[in-house]
Parts: sequence; structure tokens; C-alpha cells
Amino acid sequence: MEIDLSQVTTGPFTLYTIETGRFRLDGGAMFGVVPKTLWARQVEADDKNRIPMAMRSLLVHSEQTGKLYLIDNGIGTKFDEKYEAIYQVDHQHSNLLGSLSHHGFAPRDITDIIFTHLHFDHCGGTTFYDEQGVLQHTFPRARYHVTTSHWETARHPNAREKASFFDDNIKPIQESGRLTLVEDGHIYEEGLSSLVVNGHTLGQQLPVIKANQQTVVFAADLLPTASHVPLPWIMGYDMRPLRTLEEKEDILNRAAAEGWFFFMEHDSRNEVIQVDKKNEKFTARTGLTLDDLAD
Repeated sequence: MEIDLSQVTTGPFTLYTIETGRFRLDGGAMFGVVPKTLWARQVEADDKNRIPMAMRSLLVHSEQTGKLYLIDNGIGTKFDEKYEAIYQVDHQHSNLLGSLSHHGFAPRDITDIIFTHLHFDHCGGTTFYDEQGVLQHTFPRARYHVTTSHWETARHPNAREKASFFDDNIKPIQESGRLTLVEDGHIYEEGLSSLVVNGHTLGQQLPVIKANQQTVVFAADLLPTASHVPLPWIMGYDMRPLRTLEEKEDILNRAAAEGWFFFMEHDSRNEVIQVDKKNEKFTARTGLTLDDLAD
């Protein structure tokens, strides 16, 4: 693994970029009703119409409480060869344990995992199969945080969303004894809270870090890439696209007005973006990293 991993201290929080690997998803599904003639100008698809996607997590260390929060943890290593080929999972580019080690941490150091939601590419790293084929928890001390509404969705998904939830991801969380269900707007501690959106899936929480007069929002699947900043550019994967449209407009208005930074989970080229608004249209300011949050 030979990639640069940024970090920054802002107020009482130190933020670390955790790259957990790369994968590919269908470009048509990623851009919904947007024609390929338009989205292909933004990102190149392979011969199977798949586009490159990051699986980028954020590690947050709090000086106030001593807690070490990990936001999402990627696709994990439980896929068989068939599924790895379908999604072209690449852990040579980067991996969860390697990124943690790069910053001087081990899995047992993680005290809390905040799941934006439980689709397989966001929570698969929670567990792994050992050499005996027994499912083990990657983070033996961590508490798991999921919104109440999303937990119900994951346990009783509709037919369209069911394929995104895997039993070997969900059941270990349920049976761990370390699951905490949180409500909308939950405050983890002073300066770290969550903003809940419901268009992509019910109860997706976007962690929000406010410190040093800066706001950092973990974008998750509200804004999977910088190309999704224009309002109509909404994934075909979203359960309630019109709800996404409303949520995006509200959040992007606030972000443009207040200079928020978005930490990008899936954008393979952009770690951090900001948003500008001109003539009622939103555009992304790209090419940023956590380093750009430094004083």
C-alpha cells in the first residue's frame, strides 16, 4: 500500500483519512436518469460500464473524551472470488488495517464505530473470517452506532434494497451486545453530531464535526462523488430520489453559505470538496484534502 494518507487537527479533534480499498459500480446506476453522454465526461467507465469508487473512512480522535471514532469501514474481506470480480474489489491500492497502522493505530484502539448506514460497502470491514472459517469481529472493543430507523430497515429491508444488506455483516452487529441505536441529530460529544437524511436509505446519518469555526460533514451516499453535486444528479440506487433532491438542496445551500467541507467516502479522485452556489446552481470546488483544513 503506497498512498498518501492525510490528517489534520482541528480544535479538540484529530482527523485521519482511512483508505480501505477501491471497487467499481455500474455507472448507469450511479447516475440514475443522467444520460451516459453527460456523466461519461466526468468519469471513465470500463468495458462493463463500471466506474471506479473509493471506500474512504474517517478516523476521529477526540482529546475531550479520549475516544477514537471510525466512520464506516469499507467492504471488508468476506467476499468470495465471484463477488470480488463483479465489483472488482481492490485491496492492493489500500486496505483498512494498513491505513490504521499507517497512522499508528490498531483495531483494538477503536472505541466507537459510527455507521452512516449498513449497505455492504460501508460496514463489511466490521467482521472477517479467520483461518478456521469462523466469523470474528475486527474491532473487539468498539461500540456500534446505527440510527434506529436504519436498523429497522436493515433488519426488514424492502425487496429492492435487500441485496445491499448481507447477513454476515448485520447479524454479528446484532449479536455483539455492543450495538447502540441513536436518534436523528444524535450528539456523540460536543462538536461531533449527526445529520440524518432519508433519500438514499432510511436513517442514513452523516457525522458532522464542528471545531475551530469549521464544519466537516462526512458525505457518505448523499454526495457519493463531486459529480453528484448538481441537484438532478442522483443515484439510481436511492430508495426515495425526490427526497434526496430535497435533502441535497437544503444541505448544499447551508454548505455554500457557511463554507462547509465535505469528506468524500466514494470519490476516487477527491478526498474533500467544498460547494459554491452561483445563479442558483451548485458547483464543487475539488482537489482538496484534510490538509486544507489546517490553520
